Order: sequence, then structure tokens, then C-alpha cells
Amino acid sequence: MRAFPYTAPTRPKGLAPLREDSTLGIDYDSDWARTPVAKATRRILQETVLRTGIEVLASPTVLGTDRLDRLKGPVIFAANHHSHVDTGLLLMSLPRRFRERAVVAAGADYFFDKRSKAIVSALMLHAFPIERKKVSRQSSDQLLELLHDGWNLVIFPEGGRSPDGWGQEFKPGAAFLALRRGCPVVPVHLDGTGEVLPKGKSRPRRHPCTVMFGTPLRAHDREDARRFSARVERAIVELADESTTDWWTARRNAAADTTPTLTAPAQVRGWRREWQRTAGRHGAAKPDTADRAWPPTGRR
Repeated sequence: MRAFPYTAPTRPKGLAPLREDSTLGIDYDSDWARTPVAKATRRILQETVLRTGIEVLASPTVLGTDRLDRLKGPVIFAANHHSHVDTGLLLMSLPRRFRERAVVAAGADYFFDKRSKAIVSALMLHAFPIERKKVSRQSSDQLLELLHDGWNLVIFPEGGRSPDGWGQEFKPGAAFLALRRGCPVVPVHLDGTGEVLPKGKSRPRRHPCTVMFGTPLRAHDREDARRFSARVERAIVELADESTTDWWTARRNAAADTTPTLTAPAQVRGWRREWQRTAGRHGAAKPDTADRAWPPTGRR
């Protein structure tokens, strides 16, 4: 009598194997992170572990929260992105009424590639997996549902951390969601996090950071996602100018179209990119505006 075969069965040539259902990456189910027990645990972890870590590493200065006083959720908070510190810093800088109802759009390929990392990200940060390299109908529909349920969204429209300290072009995902749901977008500028933990480094170092909230923006009539996204990006650039000068100077530069850019000039390559970035506060020298007059009311 032949023994029962314990080896795996053979598969006929030309027949594709059955694909096992994925439970990680974009398919990770984070619904459990919105249960009462998970929310209570997250509140404790954020107010102890996360807040302590942010205070020690970043010593944050938070500006512009008065611009959120009359704002009601759901809201999309869109910020520039230089470091993994950005998420914790922004979350702990949000007023409590927004933070306790906030979900973070996080790269599925990085934060949800391993089960342990996925659990920590979903529990501590309330992260939600999204595709960074292509448009995902699945992610969009689920985020729209979360916004409909009253959750605020924290998102980094650049799609990933800056590799060299320069800003990157914004993707229109945040603007698209705002248009579909009819909710405002709050531009946020984070400064200094690239010095705490830049991309490619694993050991953080202490460096003061600044978080500046801008005036909430709403899409204009017949404004598409790309134009609205460009307006959000421009608002963040102006916040960067305001954080290193003052409100009046930043408004004057914006009116004169002389606000320093956060992105590298196209002609700058190699070592000159790093040199020019560190030569000026935002990487581009400010034009001489001494002889420019403030435009009369009604012309802008």
C-alpha cells in the first residue's frame, strides 16, 4: 500500500497559480483602528510616547492656529514633506478637536509592507494606506467615505519625502478629494524636520521645528483639481516665506510675485543644488523688492 503523498500537488503547465488574497499594502484593513478601544489607546499613546518624542526632538513652535478657530470638520490638512517626523509633528500640533478625528494618508508600500509596521502605523498615527505612484480608485473611495463620516485627513501632496531638501511638485490628490467632498484644505508648512531626520538617515538628531497653519482654502467655481492643487502649493510656499520673515513681508512678496520658491531651479544640477539650497533660507535668493510698490486695492 502506497503512503499518502505529503508533498505539494503538481500544477499543469500553462495554468496560472491561484493568487492568495493580500492583507498588507493597499489591501490592509484599518477599520479596527477606529473602534472605541483603539481610539482610546491611540489617545494615550499620542499624549505620552508621541508627544514626548516630538518635544525632545523638535521643540516645536506652532503658529497660525487662530486661523482654524471658526473652522469645522471635516478638513484636509495638506503639508510639505521632508521627514518621517512630519506626521507626528503635524498631528501633535493640531488642535485637539481635529487631532482626535484625524486619519493620515500613508504610503502603502512603506508603512504597510509588514504586519508589525502596519499595526503600529494604524494604531499610533491612525494611518490609512494609499498608493503613492499611481491613482487608486480603492483608496480614493475609502478616503471620501472617511471624510463623509466626519474624519479629518492629513496628507502630504508631494507623495513622498524630499530626497535633498528641495520641495517637489504637488500631486492633485488632496485637491481632488476636497472637490469631491466639498471640504476646505488647510495649507501647512513644516520647517526643520529635514534636519531632525532627513531621508536616508536612521538616527534622528535634535533640531527646533516650526509648524505654520495657513488660511483654509476652498475650491472656486469651475476650478479643477490641478488648479486648486497649484493654489494650495502656492499657499504653502507663502507660509514658508512668512515663517522666516513676517506676515507683511510675505504678503508683499506674494503680491509682487517675488515669493522665494521651495523647488529647485531647473538649471541647477549636482553639487550646486545643495549649495544653492543652503545658501538661502528657501533655496532661492529673494529678488530686490525695495523699489516695488504695494499694488492698489482691487488690482489683484
